[in-house]
Formats: sequence, C-alpha cells, structure tokens
Amino acid sequence: MTAEAAARAADRAARQSYGRLVASLSMRSRNIAAAEDALGEAFRAALEHWPVSGIPDVPEAWLLTAARRVLGKAERRRQVSAMAEPELLRQVEETLAMLETEPDRFHDERLKLMFVCAHPAIDAAAQTPLMLQTVLGLDAARIAAAFLEQPATMGQRLVRAKARIRDTGLRFAVPEADELPERLEAVLQAIYAAFTAGWDDGGPLSGEAIWLGRTLLALMPQEPEVQGLVALMLYCEARKGARRAAGFVPLDRQDPGLWDGAMMAEGDGLLRAAGAANRFGRFQCEAAIQSVHAARRLTGETDRRALRMLYAALVRMSPAIGARVGQAAVAEPEDGLALLAAVPEKLAAGYQPFHAVRAELLRRLGRAAEARAAYVRAVELSPDPELRQFLWTRMAELA
Repeated sequence: MTAEAAARAADRAARQSYGRLVASLSMRSRNIAAAEDALGEAFRAALEHWPVSGIPDVPEAWLLTAARRVLGKAERRRQVSAMAEPELLRQVEETLAMLETEPDRFHDERLKLMFVCAHPAIDAAAQTPLMLQTVLGLDAARIAAAFLEQPATMGQRLVRAKARIRDTGLRFAVPEADELPERLEAVLQAIYAAFTAGWDDGGPLSGEAIWLGRTLLALMPQEPEVQGLVALMLYCEARKGARRAAGFVPLDRQDPGLWDGAMMAEGDGLLRAAGAANRFGRFQCEAAIQSVHAARRLTGETDRRALRMLYAALVRMSPAIGARVGQAAVAEPEDGLALLAAVPEKLAAGYQPFHAVRAELLRRLGRAAEARAAYVRAVELSPDPELRQFLWTRMAELA
C-alpha cells in the first residue's frame, strides 16, 4: 500500500463523510470544536497507519474509532468518571455497527446538529455558516465567498459560535415541535447553500442537500417552506445533465428533452402541496420561478411576465443580491441595468452573476465596449473553466 493511495482514501472519506462523522462525535461530546480536532487527529493517524496496515474496509468506521479514542483521552485528562471509558467503548462499538449496516441513519444526526446550530442563543448571522462548516464540511473560505465576506471575518464568527455552544452546553437534540419554526429558516438556508455549492461545482453536496431536505420533509411534512425548498432543489437538479451537455449551457439554451421529467413532476407536486397551505414564502417563491422555467418542456416557451412578477415578490420577501440580480436578468435591458445600478457597489464588486448579467444586458442594448468590460470582470470572478469559456465566447461575438 502506497502513501498516495492512503492519502486518496483519506481524501475521499473527508469529502464524503466529514460532516456525518463530526455530527456523530458532537452528539455525544457536545463540543463541536473538540469533535473537529479529534477527527483531524484521526485523519493524521490514518495517513501514518494506512500505508503500513492497508486501507480498512470501512474507512469511516476506522476514523470514527480513532476520533473517539482521542476524545476519550481528552476526557480522562479532564478527570471524568472512571466509568466514562467503558461507556465510550460501548458507544464506539454501536457506531461501528451502524456505519457498516445502516450508514444513512447518520443523516438524522446531522439534521439534529443543524437544529442545534440554529439555537436562538447563537448569533443569527453565524447559524447558517456554522451548519455549512460543521455539518456539511465546507471550509471557512468557501463559506465566506458564499456570504460575500472576508475569510478571516467568517472564521472568527465560526470560532465564537462554537465556543458559545461549548460554554452554554446547548442541548444536542431536535427541538420540541413548538421550537422548530423559529429555527427552521436557518436550517433551510444552510441546506440550500450546500445544494448550490454542490450544483455549481458538480460535487456530491447537491445530492447530500436533497437527502437532508427530504429528511427534513419527513420531520415536518406539512411545512410549506420545506416542501418549497425540496421542490426548488429538484427543479434545478433535473437540469444538471443539460447544463453541461456541451460545455456550459445557460438555461435559456438548454434542450428541455435532456431534463429529468420525473424529477420536475415531483417538484410540481410538492409546490402544489405547499400552495395549499396558503403561506407563501421565500423558498416557495424561488421554486415557483424554477417551475416557470420547467414549464418550457411542455409549452416550448418561457413566461417572462410570470418571472418578473415572481422575482418582484421574491425581492420584497428576501432582497438578497441573488434575488436582485435575478430580477434584473428577466427585465427589459434598460430596466435591468437600473435595478443593477441600485445594488450597493460593495456587494456587487465580487459577485460574479452581477457582472455576467450586466454584460448580457449591455450587449442587448448594443453597448459593446461596456459589455466587454463586464464580461472580463465576470470571467475574472468565475472559478469554473467551462463558464469562463462560455463568457469568452460571448465576448468574442461582440466583435
């Protein structure tokens, strides 16, 4: 066994199971930072031992066992009861069996940890980022980019939030039914942010997010915003194949025949069920926007008037930069540029879709020089090589 093979196995385990392992460790230690430290030690040990002993059949079980031992040693150093070690070993054995026979059960623990992170005692601005890092394994830099903040600022916020959980001994369990609504928004935001991260880079996070959305739906089957979120993710996921059919393909150029009709039909059903509750919210509105696009597979056309109405409603409910840029994208060019001009420069400067949409609007108005400058900025901000190639092609067509 080579060190390279062991490193690849460890990397694969980190990408696929980091959040689940931290959630499992945290549920009993009640200390997220300590759980992350212990898991880090477990990965370090794996890189030392696996090249010699071979990669275990269930790498996640090996890592969990090693991390539990690290936590156990830390607890003994803090002079806990002599009964702690046998209890810890018993819990490790139970967890090992769960990993081997029922790996999906961990998703429920991840959801529990997300609700812990949404506790009212934690700074509201830190709740969703904390879930993204602790439960879903995103690093602080990636989270900061999603929230248009500096990595150092986001890192400090996350450290303070973890310390708050540790120092106050927050309860690691799904809240009572009457406590769920006040914590739900942050959980929904985290699941959707994870889905977006995975959908953008083609990674496994989008599938994980859909699974967590379905798990949340099983917990709160009559909650319209949960139904709306799952519908929203399904509409987008259904277009994944068409979006990369030949490099990057924008939505209006995609072949509806390549969309997953069954997935979109499921989204339709969920959106109808959500509407029956007569409590229209942000995620239902975003799902409704996607349903208008999805209807093109049946009608051959996109109802832009409906899109404008829905985006106007979305901006009233949630005036985030993504909603405002989306509203500009479906407006007439002059109106769209006016909407973009109203976005604060601090928010717009590093937001790639802002510049891409602005370039397209300027292009439609025949303002080639300004469009070219906007395309260049959009390319600079895009980490996706296929998207950069698409933007370069659009810019070249200006000549």
